Amino acid sequence: MLELARGEAWSELIQQQARYVVEVERLSRLEEGLDFDTRNRQRKALLLEAILESDREVRERLVARRDELGALIGTSQRKRDLSRAYRTASGSNVVDAEYVFTGETMRNPPGSS
Repeated sequence: MLELARGEAWSELIQQQARYVVEVERLSRLEEGLDFDTRNRQRKALLLEAILESDREVRERLVARRDELGALIGTSQRKRDLSRAYRTASGSNVVDAEYVFTGETMRNPPGSS
C-alpha cells in the first residue's frame, strides 16, 4: 500500500486498503488462543512496528492528497462564483470585460465571424 501511495495510485490504494482490513480481521481471528514464545512475540512486534510505520506514511500522503483536492475544489468553486458574478441578468451572456473597464466594445468578439 505504501508503494501505491508513493506512486499516487489512489484508486488502487483504496481497493488494497479494503483487502487489508479484511486480512487483518482474518488474521486476528486466526491468532485467537495462540500462545507465542518469546522469539515469535518479538518477531510479531517488529512486524507490527514496520506495518505501523508504513501506515503512518500512507496516512500522511492521504492527508496531503486530501488537502490538494480541497484546494482544487476551492479553486473550482471560486471560478464558478466569478463566472456567475459576471453573467448578465439574462444568464446567458457574459459581461464584456473590455467594455466594463474601458467603455469601448470589442471590435471582433469571440464567436462573431
